[in-house]
Amino acid sequence: MDYQTITYAETDGLAVMTLNRPEVMNALNTQMRAEVTHAVKAAEASARVLVLTGEGRAFCSGQDLGDRANVAEIDLERTLRDEYEPMLRAIYGCQIPTIAAVNGVAAGAGANLALAADVVIAAEGASFIQAFTRIGLMPDAGGSYWLPRQMGFAKAMGAALFAEKITARQAADWGMIWECVSDDVFPAHWRARAETLAVGPTVAYRAIKTALRGTFSRDLDEQLALEAKLQGDCGRTRDFKEGVLAFLEKRKPVFEGR
Repeated sequence: MDYQTITYAETDGLAVMTLNRPEVMNALNTQMRAEVTHAVKAAEASARVLVLTGEGRAFCSGQDLGDRANVAEIDLERTLRDEYEPMLRAIYGCQIPTIAAVNGVAAGAGANLALAADVVIAAEGASFIQAFTRIGLMPDAGGSYWLPRQMGFAKAMGAALFAEKITARQAADWGMIWECVSDDVFPAHWRARAETLAVGPTVAYRAIKTALRGTFSRDLDEQLALEAKLQGDCGRTRDFKEGVLAFLEKRKPVFEGR
């Protein structure tokens, strides 16, 4: 695909997708949603880690409200079902680790796009806003699913009702995201994090995602059975043998991702 609204680069197993409509704070339109979906699948096929970030001062300001001239013509149910769901499912179900490097404001669907990733790393100057009630809507793009799971029911309800800005520091303290780092080290920090995953044990990462993503829908017996199955898969990899050998030889392991 010839990308028009994002940029995509892949080097040494690290794929970086950048939302690239800075003139509208990287607002999501129909084309961008299709391009993000395509790029996630491309990364899944050839990379070992995927980073999603934004160009300019924003990560993503959410739905492009100027995408359709007449508000009365917008079919939100169809848009969510046919355009947002494939994009969110591609990110959430991606078989390689995904990092949302939130460089600036993430509002509405843009905030929930970030939360679809496995790990969210935010610059200290970034913020998250469930802005939906400001225009008479409820959180979508997975927000009603991810928010209570990642920040607790009480804070999720407050964030959804009041549509107030949540700073990156608050988001980290509340458990909504993995970490908040100072603006000056942010670019180098997320890249270092991604490079660590890009040379890590890919099969083990995939097993972690499988085990943790569905843990709330399984009871203990089911979870223990799944752990045993997935750990057996990991134990048959070359990376497990290399990890043990490196431990015994007191050196850093060289994982192949298989």
